[in-house]
Amino acid sequence: MHDQKVEDFLQYVKEINHYNEAVSTMYWDLRTGAPKKGVDQRSEVIGTLSTVAFQMATSDKMKGYLNDLLQEDRFATLDRRTQRMVEVAKEEYDRSKKIPQDRYQAFVVLTSKAESVWEEAHHADDFPAFQPYLEKIVEMNQEFLQYWGYETNPYNTLLDQYEKGMTVEQVDPIFKSLREATIHLLQRIQNEGTEPRYDFLHREYPIAQQEELSRYLLQEIGYDFVAGRLDESLHPFTITLNSHDVRITTKYIPNDLFSAIGSTVHEGGHALYEQNIAEELLGTNLAGGTSMGVHESQSRFWENIIGRSQMFWKTYFPHVQSLFPVQLGDVNAEEIYRALNRVQPSLIRVDADELTYNLHIMVRYELEKDLINGELKVKDLPELWRAKMKEYLGVEPTTDREGVLQDVHWSGGSFGYFPTYTIGNIYSAQLAHRLEEELGSLDQLIADQRLTEIRQWLTEHIHRHGKMLPPAELIRQATGEAINSQYLIHYLTKKYQDVYQFN
Repeated sequence: MHDQKVEDFLQYVKEINHYNEAVSTMYWDLRTGAPKKGVDQRSEVIGTLSTVAFQMATSDKMKGYLNDLLQEDRFATLDRRTQRMVEVAKEEYDRSKKIPQDRYQAFVVLTSKAESVWEEAHHADDFPAFQPYLEKIVEMNQEFLQYWGYETNPYNTLLDQYEKGMTVEQVDPIFKSLREATIHLLQRIQNEGTEPRYDFLHREYPIAQQEELSRYLLQEIGYDFVAGRLDESLHPFTITLNSHDVRITTKYIPNDLFSAIGSTVHEGGHALYEQNIAEELLGTNLAGGTSMGVHESQSRFWENIIGRSQMFWKTYFPHVQSLFPVQLGDVNAEEIYRALNRVQPSLIRVDADELTYNLHIMVRYELEKDLINGELKVKDLPELWRAKMKEYLGVEPTTDREGVLQDVHWSGGSFGYFPTYTIGNIYSAQLAHRLEEELGSLDQLIADQRLTEIRQWLTEHIHRHGKMLPPAELIRQATGEAINSQYLIHYLTKKYQDVYQFN
């Protein structure tokens, strides 16, 4: 039966998507080599088009569609895809409309300024310069929580924006068990482990061959170059214009081959998710990853569980060595595998190894949760940051640049984002466990170069669903259980006993 109201709603959502796609294209261009002189004008155009998309998503017209389609008897007649589109549009509408427009605009202006101030404060190692801006951002988040409302803990509402349905009550015990296991493993590595050789990691690796290798690895994991492209940028990222056009960037460092390999495979994992969303979701508000945590699970799965595995290097080392015969002439696959998994507690999150990375996230999670809940003052952050880093990682920053000023997230007002990195790591190990139950050993699949089968399994269980299911439901359906950190603990323990040669 033809339903004009539904048709109009679907068309309206598609138009919003078109604005967002135009913004994404311009943003990609801005980050990958747009002329310097054009930056200001381009930023203005991006601002205008973003505002149009935002106004459409929160307009009276959208309100009319939602009021009509959400009536109980009306909603029941819609197919599941349309129902879900209405639910997602309503979530976005409520989140945006509950904040008075003048307060929202004040927040956008504040965070724009704060990002510039943070950049200067970071370079100058000057936390007091950034402090008043961060205080105001925390205050405005607390004010917005009064409009949005919350259940049991104010921070839950912020966490929910990045990982729908996740709560502090769930995260706290999961992080606690992971933290204790990680610290225990770290102490054993330091006391009992045999340090790997790693001198070859920083030889000169020509960029032309690095690029050739990056393209080869992307093809191996199933990235579709007909629906994407690989470019270079200062900070690697993935951007989706639509599922037929998903672009990634990486960064080539002449004396660090493995930075590009890690970045390329990581971004490739994000891109595989977006490229393999079901065709019928194209042009809807469901054609994207369901949450930050699930998205991160895909990038971490490929970067770490596959890309840092012993079997991956056994299998692909001859190809890598053929591209760098001089640099890797005196190295074998086992040495590369162990070097790439070397554990070295660091001050900087983005430089962290796979084991200690989650401890960096927990420091941030605990501090930002206390900030939002009013249990911690911004002025006390540097000191508490140092204390937590010492307690968890055994290292202590001597400057705020290496401490509390290292990440951009808070200057943009992104509270609730950090924990999704570790949630993604936990999901990735859960998915790997389930995949092995169904397809057999990952090592065997890698050894046979059947990475496409791994990608197909992930497409079937994760990618194709887009936002049709909330994250908790998607993970339960894919793995048969709720989020569970035991698989990650088991994976890390087994791996590092092997890398550091202790029982």
